[in-house]
Amino acid sequence: MDPTSTAIDSAFWITAGAILFLLVLSGFFSGSETALTASSRGKLRAQADKGSRGAQKALDITDDNERLIGSVLLGNNLVNILAASLATALFTRLFGESGVALATLVMTLLVLIFAEVLPKTYAITNAEKAAAAVAPVIGLIVTLFSPIVAAVRLLVRGVLSLFGVRIDPDSHILAVREEIAGAIQLGHSEGVVEKEDRDRILGALDLGDRTVDEIMLHRSKIEMIDANEDPEAILQQCLQSSHTRLPVFRDEQENIIGVVHAKDLFRSMYAEVGGAEGDADRLKQFDVAKVANPPYFVPDTTTLDDQMREFLRMRGHFALVVDEYGSLQGLITLEDILEEIVGEIADEFDLPDEVPVTRTEDGQFLVEGAMTIRDLNRTMDWTLPDEEANTVAGLVIHEAQMIPTVGQVFAFHGFRFEVTAREGNRVTALKIRPL
Repeated sequence: MDPTSTAIDSAFWITAGAILFLLVLSGFFSGSETALTASSRGKLRAQADKGSRGAQKALDITDDNERLIGSVLLGNNLVNILAASLATALFTRLFGESGVALATLVMTLLVLIFAEVLPKTYAITNAEKAAAAVAPVIGLIVTLFSPIVAAVRLLVRGVLSLFGVRIDPDSHILAVREEIAGAIQLGHSEGVVEKEDRDRILGALDLGDRTVDEIMLHRSKIEMIDANEDPEAILQQCLQSSHTRLPVFRDEQENIIGVVHAKDLFRSMYAEVGGAEGDADRLKQFDVAKVANPPYFVPDTTTLDDQMREFLRMRGHFALVVDEYGSLQGLITLEDILEEIVGEIADEFDLPDEVPVTRTEDGQFLVEGAMTIRDLNRTMDWTLPDEEANTVAGLVIHEAQMIPTVGQVFAFHGFRFEVTAREGNRVTALKIRPL
């Protein structure tokens, strides 16, 4: 046998084996990148808490995604370029100049199938398992390549800075809260998460972004006690009221002097008259201000999350909301905040509410102007914006840049709004339908 032919055959198999090994390495890098970036940190944390060292290592190396991706891409490009060079040399030796085109075609197919699609498909379907398995090896590679990656990182940031792009190394593409909200919305759109569950979870997540003035009971709807009224009238008002706590004012409604609890009021009045056998005429000397608790005022810019924590800390349920000038704007209770999470809470003493949204015969929806946009979105599963206004009427006024009259029709945000009722400067009812 010709020794030259034997040498060529030996070189062929050695080169082919090296290319195959490099393809395996390329698949490893590609799959590792996908597994580590697609895995859920929450699931990895749960596995790490159960004693999985691989999961803990995966958490550690994904803390710096920029360094991780840089190291993996560096390794992946090294093996891909080396494999392509060996394949070009091999095919050129066998087929001459036409071997370059043939090597490009063959390596493209091999890399695409066995080094990209196959490992990434497995990694995306078994992200946490694959991430925990490859994390120790990838961690070693990240350590070895860290000097080169650091230099590349500086070069990349220098180039980006020329275009005015600044990179915060401590920032994350998505905050944890946004990731949860996005996952819940996606699960609801796919039918995995029920609407009620979605509303509760998103309601709890939104407490830190919303302020008390968005959900407070407006001052025009607050039921108050006039301290100058006769005690009999005050007693009658409390007996007929559906509320347990009522603000007390003197002379003018802005002058809140306290908040009276119905139980305290009844107990004090009972003691004032001398019990069941007492003299009712003694009730005329009763002063409601003496049994009222000091009023608790909060700024209208307080977030719902902070206000709920403050309610729990002070063991209170009731606060009066004021603006920056100290003027009374409304009131808020702990129940109002909880309703933003769990939905409407009603008991046997609550007055029966009308249906918030009524469907008309022509397919439109009759909505009260004072209904909040958030409640309308939750009821109808719509996505009307609530950044510029809290109520439906406020949204129409904001978009129209005027106080509309009855019968006027507007179209914005993919909906048709028709004003059906107005009292003074307040839009009290509208008809809405999606366009």
